[in-house]
Amino acid sequence: MAPTCLVRGSLNIDEFFRVPHIVNAGETISSTGDLTRRAGGKGANQAAAIARAGGHVELVGAVGKDGQWLKQELYDAGVGVEGVDVYEDISTGRAIIQLTPEGENCIILYAGTNLLPLGPPSEHLVPPITHLLLQNEIRQDTTLAFLKYAKQNGIKTVYNPSPLLPPEEIAKFPWDMVDYLLLNEHEAAALADATSPGQTSKPPGLSEGAPGDADVLSRLQQPQFENCIIILTLGAQGVVASISKDELYYLPVAKLRGTTRDSTGAGDCFTGYFVSGLLQGIEKDNWKTLLQRCVVAAGMCVERPGAMGSIPTAAEVDARIEEMEST
Repeated sequence: MAPTCLVRGSLNIDEFFRVPHIVNAGETISSTGDLTRRAGGKGANQAAAIARAGGHVELVGAVGKDGQWLKQELYDAGVGVEGVDVYEDISTGRAIIQLTPEGENCIILYAGTNLLPLGPPSEHLVPPITHLLLQNEIRQDTTLAFLKYAKQNGIKTVYNPSPLLPPEEIAKFPWDMVDYLLLNEHEAAALADATSPGQTSKPPGLSEGAPGDADVLSRLQQPQFENCIIILTLGAQGVVASISKDELYYLPVAKLRGTTRDSTGAGDCFTGYFVSGLLQGIEKDNWKTLLQRCVVAAGMCVERPGAMGSIPTAAEVDARIEEMEST
């Protein structure tokens, strides 16, 4: 049986409002263009990205009857959806997304069916599941239960702590149960502030071209993270990876073919391609090969509108990498 990832995560209906700028406190602005609805949710987006990258993936989550089309769209994308339940009397989760002409976004979440418990981990973490991917758009007790069960049963754990937990929850989170931690520079800074306040230093081993935002990585080199591979995405500045205390990498962002249209799904695209690479064992040969593939996929993602619909296929990413290497 092929290695397979279980995603225990959220499914949302994404509602996009195009705005001249992100609204400020006390301000009322008008959106431009039509209201757009698309499939989303970090769990759904990342599961779709794993599938499009060529990995085997199952999703466990829930929608209301207003979101049954989400389940079908995920199935069409190659995601296993037997674990996605449909509820008659609870609304599907929503993401209200402001999107600027520059592609920047601001998101408000409504949890809806994402807060339902949906049964214990032992029902879902069964062969051929080899990896577990979690985020923070479902119940925290559910996340912890799945994380603990996976760790106890030899299943590799991947955690994207977004949206970030409050500082008091960060402090007591079992980080030693996480094998791979994927986060952006804002999440990393907040995590470092909660676990190592006042500590600053540049991580050793990074190339001279690494941006200043990578400094936060050194503040996460603490006992609770010592068994954890940390992948730090830096938006337009690229990605930094801490494989071990002595093995660190920096990759700049991939050059875009066009302009940035929408950054909403870039992080989820990167995460999905990373997990798919783990399933395929790419990192065993070359970490940089895996990370470059993730960076290129995320770069292609921002060239297109939407979240799930903007994720490129493995063939498209292969073609872009071949094009880059030939120029």
